[in-house]
Amino acid sequence: MNTRPADNPEAYSTALTGRRWASAALYAALLLVALWTAREFVPAIAWAAVIAISVWPMLQWLEQRRPFRDRPVLLALVLTSLISIVFIVPLLMLAAQGIAEADSARQWVVGIMRTGIPVPDLIGHLPFGAVQIASWWQHNLAVPLSSSPLASLIAAHGMHGAQAISVTGALGARAAHAVITLGFLLMALFAMLTAGPKLGAQLTAASRRAFGGEGASLLQRMARSARSTVVGLVVVGIGEGVLLGIAYFFAGVPHATLLGMITAFAAMLPLCAPIVFLGAAAWLFVNGSTAAAICVAVTGVVVVFAAEHFVRPALISGSTRLHFLLVLIGILGGAETFGLLGLFIGPALMTILMVLWETWVR
Repeated sequence: MNTRPADNPEAYSTALTGRRWASAALYAALLLVALWTAREFVPAIAWAAVIAISVWPMLQWLEQRRPFRDRPVLLALVLTSLISIVFIVPLLMLAAQGIAEADSARQWVVGIMRTGIPVPDLIGHLPFGAVQIASWWQHNLAVPLSSSPLASLIAAHGMHGAQAISVTGALGARAAHAVITLGFLLMALFAMLTAGPKLGAQLTAASRRAFGGEGASLLQRMARSARSTVVGLVVVGIGEGVLLGIAYFFAGVPHATLLGMITAFAAMLPLCAPIVFLGAAAWLFVNGSTAAAICVAVTGVVVVFAAEHFVRPALISGSTRLHFLLVLIGILGGAETFGLLGLFIGPALMTILMVLWETWVR
């Protein structure tokens, strides 16, 4: 016999609460099963979400323009195509340049193996340690590799033919997986951009229903955090690549444009740009261009210091109202925990922490 609400309000309330908990448990179980099923594609979907959040203001602006008004599919197709060009064209350029330079690199390595690397003149003018450094260089780097003490170490860790074939096959499989993942990422991005305002309204309504008015506000602040992090990492990285690319060009570094692109990609990651420009400075130093090497190193240190300590924190923390220390913890901790995707997830998590703290101390 069913109990009516008017007959026993307390029993009806208990039954209603039980049904709600059962529904919540069912929804959570279905969500976990769905995530487990799509676990291989979750990173691609997350990257698509980050990119969609980053270009959302542009999407909203273009929706009001005449060519794209009431044409969400066309707008999503144009934006997805532009973003794919941004992803694919630099990679193709790097691959083409790498293939073109493969023979030169091989000849350079063969030359080093035959003749060694001569001791730079600057070592003889060092205020201290010149004799020891020159002696070590002469015995390890300035002689042919076949007679160098380093040759046995390299040979001990060398690969046999079967191992090389195995490694090559593994690299090919990883490259194929990366291409498939990139294709799925672009398809997911197209679907998100096609949904447009409808998707945004649904996410806002879902967060409001789950967490109340604070949920919608939290979702908006997380979106702003992800967007500002993209601007801080990508835009500042591109700026560093352009400035250091100009320095490479005037210093006489070969393929300055390509190296500038590599620097831009490295600068999007914390503390990776110095690896590139110090490597370029070392190449100039080894080849006798001491003044150019010093100029590249000093320029790189100044550019990276200004970008990492002033420009990037201002862009990221300014729009999210996060302290610089929280931004740094979010970026570095996110990268350590979640990989590249953590660069954007970390600051968003710090934003959640800040919102919860502000709510608690009110």
